[in-house]
Amino acid sequence: MAYWLMKTEPEAFSLDDLAARGQEPWDGIRNYQARNFLRAMRPDDGVFIYHSRVAAPGIVGLAEVRSRAHPDPTQFDPSSKYYDPQSRPEAPRWDLVDVGFRARFAAAITLEELRQIPEFADSPLLRKGNRLSILPITAAQWDSVLGRANIV
Repeated sequence: MAYWLMKTEPEAFSLDDLAARGQEPWDGIRNYQARNFLRAMRPDDGVFIYHSRVAAPGIVGLAEVRSRAHPDPTQFDPSSKYYDPQSRPEAPRWDLVDVGFRARFAAAITLEELRQIPEFADSPLLRKGNRLSILPITAAQWDSVLGRANIV
Protein backbone atom coordinates (compact mmCIF):
# COMPACT_ATOMS: atom_id res chain seq x y z
CA MET A 1 0.00 0.00 0.00
CA ALA A 2 1.16 3.50 -0.83
CA TYR A 3 -0.04 6.85 0.49
CA TRP A 4 -0.83 10.08 -1.33
CA LEU A 5 -1.92 13.66 -0.74
CA MET A 6 -4.36 15.13 -3.24
CA LYS A 7 -4.99 18.87 -3.19
CA THR A 8 -8.30 20.36 -4.16
CA GLU A 9 -9.87 23.77 -3.94
CA PRO A 10 -13.09 23.28 -1.97
CA GLU A 11 -15.06 25.78 -4.07
CA ALA A 12 -14.33 23.54 -7.08
CA PHE A 13 -14.55 20.12 -5.39
CA SER A 14 -14.43 19.50 -1.64
CA LEU A 15 -14.23 16.55 0.68
CA ASP A 16 -17.95 17.08 1.32
CA ASP A 17 -18.56 16.72 -2.43
CA LEU A 18 -16.63 13.46 -2.42
CA ALA A 19 -18.55 12.23 0.64
CA ALA A 20 -21.88 13.03 -1.05
CA ARG A 21 -20.91 11.17 -4.24
CA GLY A 22 -19.06 8.33 -2.56
CA GLN A 23 -16.63 7.96 -5.44
CA GLU A 24 -15.41 10.34 -8.14
CA PRO A 25 -12.91 10.32 -10.99
CA TRP A 26 -9.96 12.59 -10.10
CA ASP A 27 -9.83 14.29 -13.48
CA GLY A 28 -8.27 17.40 -14.91
CA ILE A 29 -4.65 16.70 -13.90
CA ARG A 30 -2.45 18.44 -16.48
CA ASN A 31 1.02 18.21 -14.98
CA TYR A 32 3.29 15.39 -16.10
CA GLN A 33 4.77 14.68 -12.67
CA ALA A 34 1.32 14.56 -11.05
CA ARG A 35 0.12 12.36 -13.92
CA ASN A 36 3.00 9.98 -13.25
CA PHE A 37 1.96 9.80 -9.60
CA LEU A 38 -1.56 8.88 -10.77
CA ARG A 39 -0.05 6.09 -12.86
CA ALA A 40 1.78 4.76 -9.79
CA MET A 41 -1.42 4.54 -7.70
CA ARG A 42 -3.12 1.23 -6.98
CA PRO A 43 -6.57 0.39 -5.59
CA ASP A 44 -6.72 0.65 -1.79
CA ASP A 45 -3.85 3.17 -1.58
CA GLY A 46 -4.57 5.74 1.11
CA VAL A 47 -5.23 9.38 0.24
CA PHE A 48 -5.20 12.52 2.34
CA ILE A 49 -7.56 15.16 0.94
CA TYR A 50 -5.97 18.58 1.30
CA HIS A 51 -8.01 21.77 0.90
CA SER A 52 -5.99 24.56 -0.70
CA ARG A 53 -6.84 28.19 -1.38
CA VAL A 54 -8.65 28.56 1.91
CA ALA A 55 -7.83 30.70 4.94
CA ALA A 56 -6.09 27.78 6.69
CA PRO A 57 -5.12 25.15 4.10
CA GLY A 58 -4.71 21.63 5.38
CA ILE A 59 -5.63 17.96 5.38
CA VAL A 60 -9.36 17.59 5.99
CA GLY A 61 -9.98 13.89 5.60
CA LEU A 62 -9.28 10.51 4.07
CA ALA A 63 -10.05 8.84 0.79
CA GLU A 64 -8.81 5.77 -1.03
CA VAL A 65 -7.80 4.98 -4.57
CA ARG A 66 -10.45 2.77 -6.14
CA SER A 67 -9.03 2.15 -9.61
CA ARG A 68 -5.81 1.98 -11.51
CA ALA A 69 -5.03 4.93 -13.75
CA HIS A 70 -6.97 5.11 -17.00
CA PRO A 71 -7.41 7.81 -19.67
CA ASP A 72 -9.08 11.01 -18.52
CA PRO A 73 -11.99 11.57 -20.95
CA THR A 74 -11.94 15.35 -20.45
CA GLN A 75 -8.77 15.54 -22.57
CA PHE A 76 -10.84 14.56 -25.64
CA ASP A 77 -13.84 16.84 -24.97
CA PRO A 78 -13.58 20.19 -26.78
CA SER A 79 -16.16 21.69 -24.40
CA SER A 80 -14.06 20.81 -21.31
CA LYS A 81 -11.64 23.28 -19.76
CA TYR A 82 -9.25 20.30 -19.58
CA TYR A 83 -9.39 19.61 -23.32
CA ASP A 84 -6.02 18.82 -24.89
CA PRO A 85 -6.16 19.03 -28.70
CA GLN A 86 -2.82 17.21 -28.97
CA SER A 87 -4.05 14.15 -27.07
CA ARG A 88 -5.64 11.38 -29.11
CA PRO A 89 -7.68 8.35 -27.96
CA GLU A 90 -5.09 6.01 -29.44
CA ALA A 91 -2.31 7.86 -27.57
CA PRO A 92 -3.79 9.60 -24.49
CA ARG A 93 -1.56 11.94 -22.51
CA TRP A 94 -3.59 12.31 -19.35
CA ASP A 95 -4.93 9.82 -16.84
CA LEU A 96 -7.18 9.78 -13.80
CA VAL A 97 -7.97 7.43 -10.94
CA ASP A 98 -11.27 6.92 -9.19
CA VAL A 99 -11.17 8.09 -5.58
CA GLY A 100 -13.59 7.05 -2.85
CA PHE A 101 -14.50 8.79 0.39
CA ARG A 102 -13.34 7.20 3.67
CA ALA A 103 -13.54 9.69 6.53
CA ARG A 104 -13.68 13.33 7.56
CA PHE A 105 -11.51 14.96 10.24
CA ALA A 106 -13.30 16.95 12.95
CA ALA A 107 -10.75 19.72 12.28
CA ALA A 108 -8.19 20.14 9.54
CA ILE A 109 -4.56 19.34 10.18
CA THR A 110 -3.40 22.73 8.91
CA LEU A 111 -0.33 23.55 6.88
CA GLU A 112 1.05 25.35 9.93
CA GLU A 113 0.55 22.21 12.03
CA LEU A 114 2.19 20.08 9.33
CA ARG A 115 5.23 22.37 9.52
CA GLN A 116 5.62 21.31 13.18
CA ILE A 117 5.55 17.56 12.47
CA PRO A 118 9.12 16.23 12.20
CA GLU A 119 8.16 13.61 9.60
CA PHE A 120 7.19 16.43 7.21
CA ALA A 121 10.49 18.32 7.52
CA ASP A 122 11.62 17.37 4.01
CA SER A 123 8.19 17.06 2.42
CA PRO A 124 7.69 18.78 -0.95
CA LEU A 125 4.36 20.01 0.45
CA LEU A 126 6.24 22.45 2.68
CA ARG A 127 8.64 23.74 0.03
CA LYS A 128 8.12 27.22 -1.33
CA GLY A 129 6.77 27.21 -4.85
CA ASN A 130 5.45 23.64 -4.76
CA ARG A 131 2.27 23.61 -6.76
CA LEU A 132 1.82 19.90 -7.45
CA SER A 133 -1.71 18.78 -6.77
CA ILE A 134 -0.67 15.19 -6.01
CA LEU A 135 2.22 14.17 -3.79
CA PRO A 136 3.44 10.87 -2.35
CA ILE A 137 3.25 10.56 1.43
CA THR A 138 5.51 8.29 3.46
CA ALA A 139 4.12 5.74 5.90
CA ALA A 140 5.65 7.77 8.76
CA GLN A 141 3.90 10.94 7.53
CA TRP A 142 0.62 9.02 7.15
CA ASP A 143 0.85 7.64 10.68
CA SER A 144 1.84 11.00 12.18
CA VAL A 145 -1.20 12.74 10.70
CA LEU A 146 -3.57 9.94 11.66
CA GLY A 147 -2.19 10.11 15.20
CA ARG A 148 -3.21 13.78 15.39
CA ALA A 149 -6.51 13.56 13.53
CA ASN A 150 -9.88 13.31 15.16
CA ILE A 151 -11.79 11.21 12.63
CA VAL A 152 -15.56 11.69 12.60
